Amino acid sequence: MTIRLFAGLAAIALCIPAAHAQQAMEDWQAIDAQTATVAAAMGRTAAPIDRRIKLQRCPEKASITAIDAQTLAVRCASLGWRVRVAMMGGAGGAPGFAPASYAKPAAPVIRRGDNVRVSIESENFAIHYSAVAAEDGRVGETIALRGDGNRSLSATVTGPGRALLQD
Repeated sequence: MTIRLFAGLAAIALCIPAAHAQQAMEDWQAIDAQTATVAAAMGRTAAPIDRRIKLQRCPEKASITAIDAQTLAVRCASLGWRVRVAMMGGAGGAPGFAPASYAKPAAPVIRRGDNVRVSIESENFAIHYSAVAAEDGRVGETIALRGDGNRSLSATVTGPGRALLQD
Protein backbone atom coordinates (compact mmCIF):
# COMPACT_ATOMS: atom_id res chain seq x y z
CA MET A 1 0.00 0.00 0.00
CA THR A 2 2.75 2.45 0.98
CA ILE A 3 4.73 1.53 -2.13
CA ARG A 4 1.73 2.38 -4.33
CA LEU A 5 1.26 5.65 -2.44
CA PHE A 6 4.91 6.62 -2.94
CA ALA A 7 4.79 5.57 -6.60
CA GLY A 8 1.66 7.71 -7.12
CA LEU A 9 3.24 10.71 -5.38
CA ALA A 10 6.42 10.29 -7.43
CA ALA A 11 4.39 10.22 -10.66
CA ILE A 12 2.57 13.41 -9.65
CA ALA A 13 5.84 15.07 -8.67
CA LEU A 14 7.29 14.24 -12.09
CA CYS A 15 4.26 15.71 -13.86
CA ILE A 16 4.43 19.07 -12.07
CA PRO A 17 7.76 20.20 -13.58
CA ALA A 18 6.66 18.92 -17.00
CA ALA A 19 3.48 21.02 -16.83
CA HIS A 20 5.50 24.04 -15.71
CA ALA A 21 8.03 23.52 -18.52
CA GLN A 22 5.25 23.46 -21.13
CA GLN A 23 4.42 27.11 -20.43
CA ALA A 24 5.93 29.14 -23.23
CA MET A 25 8.36 31.88 -22.25
CA GLU A 26 8.31 35.30 -23.91
CA ASP A 27 10.40 35.64 -27.07
CA TRP A 28 12.66 38.57 -26.20
CA GLN A 29 14.21 38.66 -29.66
CA ALA A 30 10.85 39.61 -31.19
CA ILE A 31 10.21 42.17 -28.44
CA ASP A 32 13.72 43.63 -29.00
CA ALA A 33 12.88 44.12 -32.69
CA GLN A 34 9.65 45.93 -31.75
CA THR A 35 11.34 48.16 -29.16
CA ALA A 36 14.09 48.98 -31.68
CA THR A 37 11.43 50.12 -34.16
CA VAL A 38 9.71 52.35 -31.59
CA ALA A 39 13.03 53.78 -30.36
CA ALA A 40 14.20 54.46 -33.93
CA ALA A 41 11.00 56.42 -34.55
CA MET A 42 12.04 58.59 -31.59
CA GLY A 43 15.59 58.97 -32.96
CA ARG A 44 17.06 56.72 -30.25
CA THR A 45 18.30 53.13 -29.80
CA ALA A 46 16.78 50.63 -27.39
CA ALA A 47 18.89 48.44 -25.12
CA PRO A 48 18.30 44.70 -25.51
CA ILE A 49 16.14 43.04 -22.86
CA ASP A 50 18.03 40.86 -20.40
CA ARG A 51 17.54 37.24 -21.51
CA ARG A 52 17.61 36.04 -17.90
CA ILE A 53 14.12 37.51 -17.41
CA LYS A 54 11.67 34.63 -17.69
CA LEU A 55 8.06 35.69 -18.21
CA GLN A 56 5.13 33.74 -19.55
CA ARG A 57 4.46 34.42 -23.24
CA CYS A 58 1.84 37.12 -23.71
CA PRO A 59 -1.27 35.70 -25.45
CA GLU A 60 -1.77 38.96 -27.36
CA LYS A 61 0.76 41.37 -28.85
CA ALA A 62 2.65 43.16 -26.07
CA SER A 63 2.13 46.93 -26.05
CA ILE A 64 5.16 49.22 -26.20
CA THR A 65 4.87 52.81 -24.98
CA ALA A 66 7.34 55.56 -24.13
CA ILE A 67 7.47 56.38 -20.42
CA ASP A 68 9.87 59.28 -20.98
CA ALA A 69 12.72 60.25 -23.32
CA GLN A 70 14.99 57.51 -21.91
CA THR A 71 12.59 54.62 -21.20
CA LEU A 72 10.11 52.38 -23.00
CA ALA A 73 7.58 50.13 -21.26
CA VAL A 74 6.70 46.69 -22.68
CA ARG A 75 3.39 45.53 -21.18
CA CYS A 76 1.23 42.44 -21.31
CA ALA A 77 -2.14 43.56 -19.92
CA SER A 78 -3.71 40.09 -19.79
CA LEU A 79 -0.88 38.60 -17.69
CA GLY A 80 -0.07 41.80 -15.81
CA TRP A 81 3.67 42.00 -16.45
CA ARG A 82 5.69 45.05 -17.49
CA VAL A 83 9.35 45.41 -18.45
CA ARG A 84 11.18 48.74 -18.74
CA VAL A 85 13.65 49.14 -21.60
CA ALA A 86 16.35 51.83 -21.58
CA MET A 87 16.93 53.99 -24.65
CA MET A 88 20.22 55.65 -25.52
CA GLY A 89 21.81 58.22 -27.82
CA GLY A 90 20.86 58.61 -31.44
CA ALA A 91 19.46 55.99 -33.80
CA GLY A 92 22.93 55.28 -35.24
CA GLY A 93 24.52 54.48 -31.87
CA ALA A 94 25.63 50.99 -31.02
CA PRO A 95 23.42 49.04 -28.58
CA GLY A 96 24.76 49.17 -25.05
CA PHE A 97 26.65 52.40 -25.70
CA ALA A 98 25.44 55.67 -24.23
CA PRO A 99 27.40 58.46 -25.93
CA ALA A 100 26.23 61.06 -23.40
CA SER A 101 27.81 59.14 -20.51
CA TYR A 102 31.22 59.13 -22.21
CA ALA A 103 31.05 62.57 -23.83
CA LYS A 104 33.79 65.01 -23.02
CA PRO A 105 32.42 67.74 -20.73
CA ALA A 106 31.69 71.04 -22.43
CA ALA A 107 34.27 73.78 -22.02
CA PRO A 108 33.50 76.37 -19.36
CA VAL A 109 31.77 79.44 -20.80
CA ILE A 110 32.78 81.55 -17.80
CA ARG A 111 36.35 81.58 -16.47
CA ARG A 112 37.56 82.70 -13.07
CA GLY A 113 38.06 86.48 -13.12
CA ASP A 114 35.61 87.08 -16.01
CA ASN A 115 33.06 89.87 -15.72
CA VAL A 116 29.59 88.34 -15.51
CA ARG A 117 26.21 89.98 -16.10
CA VAL A 118 24.01 88.66 -13.29
CA SER A 119 20.23 88.79 -13.79
CA ILE A 120 17.33 88.50 -11.39
CA GLU A 121 14.08 88.05 -13.29
CA SER A 122 10.40 87.71 -12.44
CA GLU A 123 7.15 88.26 -14.33
CA ASN A 124 7.03 91.95 -13.35
CA PHE A 125 10.65 93.10 -13.43
CA ALA A 126 14.26 92.27 -14.28
CA ILE A 127 17.42 93.51 -12.57
CA HIS A 128 20.89 93.17 -14.08
CA TYR A 129 24.23 93.98 -12.46
CA SER A 130 27.90 93.10 -12.82
CA ALA A 131 29.94 90.64 -10.79
CA VAL A 132 33.26 88.82 -11.13
CA ALA A 133 33.45 85.01 -11.44
CA ALA A 134 35.26 83.34 -8.54
CA GLU A 135 35.45 80.02 -10.45
CA ASP A 136 35.02 78.48 -13.90
CA GLY A 137 31.51 77.45 -14.94
CA ARG A 138 29.68 75.58 -17.69
CA VAL A 139 26.10 76.26 -18.78
CA GLY A 140 23.71 74.98 -16.09
CA GLU A 141 26.30 74.91 -13.30
CA THR A 142 26.03 77.08 -10.19
CA ILE A 143 29.17 79.12 -9.60
CA ALA A 144 30.45 81.52 -6.96
CA LEU A 145 30.62 85.21 -7.88
CA ARG A 146 31.92 88.35 -6.15
CA GLY A 147 29.67 91.38 -6.28
CA ASP A 148 30.21 94.94 -5.06
CA GLY A 149 32.38 95.16 -1.96
CA ASN A 150 33.53 91.53 -2.39
CA ARG A 151 30.07 90.23 -1.44
CA SER A 152 29.89 86.56 -2.35
CA LEU A 153 26.86 85.10 -4.16
CA SER A 154 25.94 82.05 -6.22
CA ALA A 155 24.26 82.08 -9.63
CA THR A 156 23.52 79.59 -12.40
CA VAL A 157 25.47 80.01 -15.65
CA THR A 158 23.13 80.66 -18.60
CA GLY A 159 25.69 81.48 -21.29
CA PRO A 160 29.03 83.17 -21.96
CA GLY A 161 29.38 85.99 -19.45
CA ARG A 162 25.80 85.58 -18.16
CA ALA A 163 24.32 84.08 -15.00
CA LEU A 164 20.89 83.96 -13.36
CA LEU A 165 20.43 84.48 -9.64
CA GLN A 166 17.99 81.92 -8.24
CA ASP A 167 15.30 82.83 -5.70
